[in-house]
Amino acid sequence: MTSWRRYLGVDLGSTTAKAVVVAEDGAIVSSSAIAMGAVSRAGMQKAVDAALAGAEIAAADLSGTVSTGYGRRLVPGAQRTFTEITCHARGTSAMVPGCRLVIDIGGQDSKAITVDEAGFVQEFAMNDRCASGTGRFYEVLATSVEVPIEELGALALRGSNDLEISTMCATFAETEIVSLLAQDAPVADIASSVHRAIAARTLALVAQVGRHEPVVLTGGVAQNPAAVEFLARALGTEVLVPEHPQITGAYGAALLARDADRRGRPVADDVAGADGLFPRPSEPHACGSCDGTIGAPAGHPVDLGLPLRLGG
Repeated sequence: MTSWRRYLGVDLGSTTAKAVVVAEDGAIVSSSAIAMGAVSRAGMQKAVDAALAGAEIAAADLSGTVSTGYGRRLVPGAQRTFTEITCHARGTSAMVPGCRLVIDIGGQDSKAITVDEAGFVQEFAMNDRCASGTGRFYEVLATSVEVPIEELGALALRGSNDLEISTMCATFAETEIVSLLAQDAPVADIASSVHRAIAARTLALVAQVGRHEPVVLTGGVAQNPAAVEFLARALGTEVLVPEHPQITGAYGAALLARDADRRGRPVADDVAGADGLFPRPSEPHACGSCDGTIGAPAGHPVDLGLPLRLGG
Protein backbone atom coordinates (compact mmCIF):
# COMPACT_ATOMS: atom_id res chain seq x y z
CA MET A 1 0.00 0.00 0.00
CA THR A 2 2.98 2.32 0.50
CA SER A 3 3.24 3.05 -3.23
CA TRP A 4 -0.31 4.41 -3.10
CA ARG A 5 0.25 6.94 -0.34
CA ARG A 6 -0.62 10.50 -1.32
CA TYR A 7 0.30 13.86 0.24
CA LEU A 8 -1.26 17.31 -0.18
CA GLY A 9 0.46 20.68 -0.18
CA VAL A 10 -1.60 23.88 -0.22
CA ASP A 11 -0.23 27.37 -0.88
CA LEU A 12 -2.90 29.96 -0.16
CA GLY A 13 -1.33 33.11 -1.53
CA SER A 14 -2.54 36.69 -1.71
CA THR A 15 -4.27 36.29 -5.07
CA THR A 16 -4.03 32.62 -6.06
CA ALA A 17 -4.66 29.32 -4.28
CA LYS A 18 -2.42 26.44 -5.31
CA ALA A 19 -2.69 22.77 -4.36
CA VAL A 20 -0.44 19.83 -5.24
CA VAL A 21 -0.83 16.11 -4.61
CA VAL A 22 2.38 14.06 -4.67
CA ALA A 23 3.05 10.34 -4.58
CA GLU A 24 5.29 8.53 -2.12
CA ASP A 25 8.24 8.95 -4.49
CA GLY A 26 7.70 12.73 -4.64
CA ALA A 27 6.28 12.79 -8.16
CA ILE A 28 3.46 15.26 -8.80
CA VAL A 29 0.21 13.37 -9.27
CA SER A 30 -1.99 16.43 -9.83
CA SER A 31 -2.01 20.16 -9.23
CA SER A 32 -4.28 23.18 -9.47
CA ALA A 33 -4.07 26.97 -9.33
CA ILE A 34 -7.19 29.04 -8.74
CA ALA A 35 -7.16 32.84 -9.11
CA MET A 36 -9.06 34.36 -6.18
CA GLY A 37 -8.47 38.10 -6.23
CA ALA A 38 -7.88 37.95 -2.44
CA VAL A 39 -7.23 35.37 0.27
CA SER A 40 -10.34 33.21 0.18
CA ARG A 41 -11.49 30.01 1.87
CA ALA A 42 -13.69 29.33 -1.15
CA GLY A 43 -10.77 29.73 -3.55
CA MET A 44 -8.61 27.50 -1.39
CA GLN A 45 -11.28 24.81 -1.32
CA LYS A 46 -11.68 24.95 -5.09
CA ALA A 47 -7.94 24.44 -5.52
CA VAL A 48 -7.89 21.54 -3.07
CA ASP A 49 -10.96 19.91 -4.63
CA ALA A 50 -9.47 20.22 -8.12
CA ALA A 51 -6.15 18.67 -7.04
CA LEU A 52 -7.89 15.81 -5.24
CA ALA A 53 -10.14 15.19 -8.23
CA GLY A 54 -7.11 15.14 -10.52
CA ALA A 55 -5.48 12.56 -8.28
CA GLU A 56 -8.76 10.62 -8.09
CA ILE A 57 -8.71 10.49 -4.30
CA ALA A 58 -10.71 11.92 -1.40
CA ALA A 59 -9.33 14.01 1.45
CA ALA A 60 -9.69 11.00 3.74
CA ASP A 61 -7.21 9.08 1.56
CA LEU A 62 -4.37 11.53 2.20
CA SER A 63 -1.43 10.45 4.33
CA GLY A 64 -0.43 14.00 5.19
CA THR A 65 -1.19 17.66 4.48
CA VAL A 66 0.97 20.77 4.92
CA SER A 67 -0.10 24.34 4.16
CA THR A 68 1.78 27.56 3.46
CA GLY A 69 1.17 31.10 2.20
CA TYR A 70 -0.76 34.12 3.46
CA GLY A 71 -3.78 32.00 4.41
CA ARG A 72 -1.98 28.88 5.61
CA ARG A 73 -3.94 28.88 8.87
CA LEU A 74 -7.20 28.58 6.91
CA VAL A 75 -6.52 25.16 5.39
CA PRO A 76 -8.54 22.43 7.13
CA GLY A 77 -6.85 19.11 7.77
CA ALA A 78 -3.28 20.47 7.62
CA GLN A 79 -1.07 18.77 10.22
CA ARG A 80 1.40 21.66 10.12
CA THR A 81 1.90 25.05 8.47
CA PHE A 82 5.19 26.28 7.05
CA THR A 83 6.37 29.69 5.87
CA GLU A 84 6.55 30.47 2.18
CA ILE A 85 10.34 30.70 2.45
CA THR A 86 10.66 27.08 3.59
CA CYS A 87 8.21 25.69 1.06
CA HIS A 88 9.43 27.63 -1.97
CA ALA A 89 13.01 26.59 -1.24
CA ARG A 90 11.99 22.95 -0.86
CA GLY A 91 9.77 22.84 -3.93
CA THR A 92 12.07 24.78 -6.24
CA SER A 93 15.11 22.71 -5.24
CA ALA A 94 13.16 19.58 -6.13
CA MET A 95 11.97 20.98 -9.46
CA VAL A 96 15.35 22.45 -10.42
CA PRO A 97 18.06 20.40 -8.70
CA GLY A 98 21.20 22.42 -8.02
CA CYS A 99 19.54 25.85 -7.88
CA ARG A 100 21.21 28.29 -5.51
CA LEU A 101 19.07 31.43 -5.75
CA VAL A 102 15.27 31.41 -5.84
CA ILE A 103 13.48 34.62 -6.80
CA ASP A 104 9.77 34.25 -6.21
CA ILE A 105 7.44 37.01 -7.42
CA GLY A 106 3.82 36.59 -6.47
CA GLY A 107 0.72 38.71 -6.61
CA GLN A 108 1.61 41.01 -3.73
CA ASP A 109 5.09 40.09 -2.52
CA SER A 110 8.51 39.05 -3.74
CA LYS A 111 11.25 36.96 -2.16
CA ALA A 112 14.92 36.21 -2.74
CA ILE A 113 16.14 32.97 -1.16
CA THR A 114 19.56 31.38 -1.27
CA VAL A 115 19.70 27.62 -0.76
CA ASP A 116 22.55 25.19 -0.18
CA GLU A 117 23.34 21.99 -2.04
CA ALA A 118 20.78 20.10 0.05
CA GLY A 119 18.01 22.60 -0.68
CA PHE A 120 18.05 24.17 2.80
CA VAL A 121 17.50 27.91 3.18
CA GLN A 122 20.65 29.89 3.86
CA GLU A 123 19.48 33.49 3.69
CA PHE A 124 16.40 35.31 2.49
CA ALA A 125 14.93 38.75 1.98
CA MET A 126 11.27 39.49 1.50
CA ASN A 127 9.23 42.45 0.27
CA ASP A 128 5.59 42.20 1.35
CA ARG A 129 4.94 45.85 2.14
CA CYS A 130 5.28 47.37 -1.32
CA ALA A 131 3.65 46.37 -4.62
CA SER A 132 6.65 47.38 -6.72
CA GLY A 133 7.83 44.53 -8.88
CA THR A 134 4.98 42.20 -7.87
CA GLY A 135 2.17 40.79 -9.96
CA ARG A 136 0.02 43.72 -8.88
CA PHE A 137 2.45 46.15 -10.51
CA TYR A 138 2.28 44.26 -13.82
CA GLU A 139 -1.51 44.39 -13.61
CA VAL A 140 -1.34 48.18 -13.25
CA LEU A 141 0.89 48.35 -16.33
CA ALA A 142 -1.40 46.09 -18.39
CA THR A 143 -4.45 48.14 -17.46
CA SER A 144 -2.71 51.40 -18.24
CA VAL A 145 -1.59 50.37 -21.74
CA GLU A 146 -4.86 48.52 -22.34
CA VAL A 147 -3.53 45.07 -23.17
CA PRO A 148 -4.47 41.70 -21.61
CA ILE A 149 -2.01 40.69 -18.90
CA GLU A 150 -1.23 37.53 -20.90
CA GLU A 151 0.05 39.66 -23.81
CA LEU A 152 2.11 42.09 -21.74
CA GLY A 153 5.37 40.15 -21.95
CA ALA A 154 5.28 39.82 -25.74
CA LEU A 155 4.54 43.54 -26.01
CA ALA A 156 7.49 44.47 -23.77
CA LEU A 157 9.90 42.33 -25.77
CA ARG A 158 9.07 44.41 -28.86
CA GLY A 159 10.20 47.65 -27.21
CA SER A 160 13.48 49.17 -28.37
CA ASN A 161 13.86 52.50 -26.57
CA ASP A 162 14.63 52.86 -22.86
CA LEU A 163 12.34 55.52 -21.42
CA GLU A 164 12.89 57.13 -18.03
CA ILE A 165 10.71 55.61 -15.33
CA SER A 166 11.10 57.69 -12.17
CA THR A 167 8.78 55.84 -9.81
CA MET A 168 8.24 52.21 -8.89
CA CYS A 169 5.26 52.93 -6.64
CA ALA A 170 2.15 51.14 -7.91
CA THR A 171 0.05 53.97 -6.52
CA PHE A 172 1.68 56.55 -8.81
CA ALA A 173 2.88 54.36 -11.68
CA GLU A 174 -0.37 54.60 -13.61
CA THR A 175 -0.12 58.41 -13.63
CA GLU A 176 3.42 58.26 -14.99
CA ILE A 177 2.48 55.72 -17.66
CA VAL A 178 -0.48 57.87 -18.72
CA SER A 179 1.90 60.82 -18.96
CA LEU A 180 4.20 58.85 -21.28
CA LEU A 181 1.23 57.84 -23.41
CA ALA A 182 0.22 61.51 -23.63
CA GLN A 183 3.72 62.24 -24.97
CA ASP A 184 2.98 59.68 -27.72
CA ALA A 185 5.64 57.27 -26.47
CA PRO A 186 5.27 53.86 -28.16
CA VAL A 187 3.33 51.42 -25.99
CA ALA A 188 5.96 48.71 -26.51
CA ASP A 189 8.70 51.07 -25.29
CA ILE A 190 6.68 51.94 -22.19
CA ALA A 191 6.12 48.27 -21.42
CA SER A 192 9.78 47.32 -21.94
CA SER A 193 11.01 50.29 -19.87
CA VAL A 194 8.76 49.36 -16.95
CA HIS A 195 9.94 45.73 -17.14
CA ARG A 196 13.55 46.95 -17.15
CA ALA A 197 12.92 49.15 -14.11
CA ILE A 198 11.23 46.28 -12.26
CA ALA A 199 14.24 44.06 -12.94
CA ALA A 200 16.53 46.76 -11.51
CA ARG A 201 14.31 46.95 -8.45
CA THR A 202 14.49 43.19 -7.99
CA LEU A 203 18.29 43.46 -7.92
CA ALA A 204 17.99 45.47 -4.70
CA LEU A 205 16.27 42.51 -3.11
CA VAL A 206 18.81 40.05 -4.47
CA ALA A 207 21.66 42.22 -3.18
CA GLN A 208 20.53 41.53 0.37
CA VAL A 209 21.18 37.80 0.05
CA GLY A 210 23.95 37.89 -2.56
CA ARG A 211 24.06 36.73 -6.15
CA HIS A 212 24.29 32.99 -6.61
CA GLU A 213 23.86 30.70 -9.59
CA PRO A 214 21.91 28.93 -10.94
CA VAL A 215 19.04 31.42 -10.58
CA VAL A 216 15.44 30.23 -10.69
CA LEU A 217 12.41 32.50 -11.05
CA THR A 218 9.10 31.26 -9.65
CA GLY A 219 5.61 32.63 -9.04
CA GLY A 220 2.98 33.86 -11.45
CA VAL A 221 5.28 36.54 -12.86
CA ALA A 222 7.65 33.80 -14.07
CA GLN A 223 5.09 33.10 -16.80
CA ASN A 224 5.85 36.53 -18.29
CA PRO A 225 8.69 36.06 -20.83
CA ALA A 226 9.74 39.71 -20.67
CA ALA A 227 10.05 39.58 -16.86
CA VAL A 228 12.39 36.60 -17.25
CA GLU A 229 14.40 38.23 -20.05
CA PHE A 230 14.94 41.60 -18.37
CA LEU A 231 15.81 39.99 -15.03
CA ALA A 232 18.39 37.83 -16.80
CA ARG A 233 19.88 40.94 -18.39
CA ALA A 234 19.99 42.75 -15.05
CA LEU A 235 21.66 39.81 -13.32
CA GLY A 236 23.97 39.10 -16.24
CA THR A 237 23.15 35.40 -16.17
CA GLU A 238 20.54 32.91 -17.33
CA VAL A 239 17.34 32.78 -15.31
CA LEU A 240 15.70 29.36 -15.21
CA VAL A 241 11.94 28.85 -14.94
CA PRO A 242 10.44 25.56 -13.71
CA GLU A 243 7.82 23.85 -15.85
CA HIS A 244 5.15 24.86 -13.32
CA PRO A 245 6.47 28.05 -11.64
CA GLN A 246 3.26 28.89 -9.77
CA ILE A 247 3.08 25.71 -7.71
CA THR A 248 6.58 25.49 -6.23
CA GLY A 249 5.37 26.51 -2.76
CA ALA A 250 2.52 24.01 -2.74
CA TYR A 251 4.85 21.34 -4.11
CA GLY A 252 7.36 22.04 -1.35
CA ALA A 253 4.59 21.79 1.25
CA ALA A 254 3.51 18.42 -0.14
CA LEU A 255 7.10 17.16 -0.06
CA LEU A 256 7.44 18.24 3.58
CA ALA A 257 4.33 16.19 4.38
CA ARG A 258 5.82 13.23 2.52
CA ASP A 259 9.18 13.60 4.29
CA ALA A 260 7.54 13.60 7.71
CA ASP A 261 5.54 10.47 6.90
CA ARG A 262 8.71 8.72 5.76
CA ARG A 263 10.30 9.47 9.13
CA GLY A 264 7.28 8.00 10.86
CA ARG A 265 6.53 11.05 12.94
CA PRO A 266 4.47 14.26 12.67
CA VAL A 267 5.77 17.11 10.54
CA ALA A 268 8.28 19.11 12.56
CA ASP A 269 7.31 22.61 13.57
CA ASP A 270 8.54 25.38 11.32
CA VAL A 271 11.04 27.98 12.54
CA ALA A 272 10.01 29.30 15.96
CA GLY A 273 7.91 32.44 15.79
CA ALA A 274 7.45 32.14 12.03
CA ASP A 275 4.25 34.15 12.02
CA GLY A 276 6.12 36.97 13.71
CA LEU A 277 8.65 36.96 10.88
CA PHE A 278 5.92 37.55 8.35
CA PRO A 279 3.32 39.83 9.95
CA ARG A 280 0.53 40.71 7.56
CA PRO A 281 -0.71 44.31 7.59
CA SER A 282 -4.45 44.91 7.80
CA GLU A 283 -4.07 47.12 4.74
CA PRO A 284 -1.73 45.66 2.07
CA HIS A 285 1.29 47.64 0.94
CA ALA A 286 1.37 50.40 3.54
CA CYS A 287 4.16 52.41 1.97
CA GLY A 288 5.36 54.10 5.14
CA SER A 289 8.52 56.05 4.41
CA CYS A 290 9.19 54.44 1.04
CA ASP A 291 9.66 57.18 -1.58
CA GLY A 292 8.98 54.84 -4.49
CA THR A 293 12.17 55.69 -6.39
CA ILE A 294 14.08 52.98 -8.19
CA GLY A 295 17.17 53.53 -6.08
CA ALA A 296 15.30 53.05 -2.80
CA PRO A 297 15.51 49.74 -0.91
CA ALA A 298 13.06 47.13 -2.20
CA GLY A 299 10.08 47.62 0.07
CA HIS A 300 10.68 46.50 3.61
CA PRO A 301 12.26 43.06 3.29
CA VAL A 302 12.84 40.79 6.24
CA ASP A 303 16.53 40.14 6.85
CA LEU A 304 17.51 38.38 10.06
CA GLY A 305 21.21 38.62 9.24
CA LEU A 306 21.70 34.93 10.03
CA PRO A 307 21.65 31.82 7.84
CA LEU A 308 18.54 29.71 8.35
CA ARG A 309 18.05 26.01 7.86
CA LEU A 310 14.34 25.41 7.78
CA GLY A 311 12.14 22.39 7.27
CA GLY A 312 14.89 19.85 7.86
